[in-house]
Amino acid sequence: MELDLDESSLAIGRIERALSRIEKALTDRADRHSAAGTAPSADQSALKAEVAAVIGELDRLIAEADRG
Repeated sequence: MELDLDESSLAIGRIERALSRIEKALTDRADRHSAAGTAPSADQSALKAEVAAVIGELDRLIAEADRG
């Protein structure tokens, strides 16, 4: 099954939203630690999940492109 233009656009939108969430999380985290003068906290699981979501979408797009 080949990705059509609509599916590709939706996938790109999901990747963009995930990257925006990652960017916001990194900014918020840097601001918190800068203000508190502390080292990064252990709340990295949400950030790791976002990165995994982006990688999963990219892997899916690459697999579809290889088949098409």
